[in-house]
Amino acid sequence: MDLTIEKGGIRLDKALADLTDLSRTVANEQIKLGQVLVNGQPKKAKYTVQAGDVISYQIPEVEEIAYLPENLPLEIVYEDADVVVVNKPQGMVVHPSAGHTSGTLVNALLYHVKDLSGINGVLRPGIVHRIDKDTSGLLMVAKHDQAHLKLADELKAKKSLRKYLAIVHGNLPNDRGVIEAPIGRSDKDRKKQAVTAKGKPAVTRFQVLERFGDYTLVELTLETGRTHQIRVHMAYIGHPVAGDEVYGSRKTLKGHGQFLHAQTLGFTHPSTGEMMTFTAEAPAIFQETLAKLKTR
Repeated sequence: MDLTIEKGGIRLDKALADLTDLSRTVANEQIKLGQVLVNGQPKKAKYTVQAGDVISYQIPEVEEIAYLPENLPLEIVYEDADVVVVNKPQGMVVHPSAGHTSGTLVNALLYHVKDLSGINGVLRPGIVHRIDKDTSGLLMVAKHDQAHLKLADELKAKKSLRKYLAIVHGNLPNDRGVIEAPIGRSDKDRKKQAVTAKGKPAVTRFQVLERFGDYTLVELTLETGRTHQIRVHMAYIGHPVAGDEVYGSRKTLKGHGQFLHAQTLGFTHPSTGEMMTFTAEAPAIFQETLAKLKTR
């Protein structure tokens, strides 16, 4: 398929996403695969399009993938016709991927909830936002597309409430503070995120709840939702989350991954307009570790 650029000055990948039904991610993938040509020549995604450029592209075939409902244990904190709030256990992946085709939160939702929004396709039905595999806690899930759009818009506008509980290394010098540092993919390790000038704006607020000398219990509030944001920000200021095998210290607290729990979730109900707030206790391993730190 061909399209002609009427107004230039933007990147090729953005132009393709803006002028077609392709997402920017898919546009990037097609460009890398050589499926996008500008005036008959392959270009990189960062190429700045000019007025009059003719872009030739192909629409990738949709791979039909069916993920099966699975009767997995799932703690549903709240459910109505529009939204579900779940307390995800530590160790559960949110949605299927190449390495996790079963045992995910999506598989459990397909069994327990059934009606889920389709905006994110077959891989992520109902999923409005994510938390990491080894992070426990609250997630909101949309049951239809209209609810999904409203919840996603509120997240984008930074109006949702997301508070986390974490045990971090060291003794923070301040009782409260704000970490404002852009986050993007690491230049040194493409599998990791990092604070980088090329990253997207990221803001995390923290408040110290209790000090244990070499560890600190903190409450963290997300103003933005970048991948691994809390883990990257806390490591950046020299106080990585305990148990974090990717961004943390080798000598750390024993557990099942990082001691990070999405404790509080608040959002405006997509139908009633009511502000709803939910809390969930940290998992047993988190509470047991805290008890040990207090009695040392």
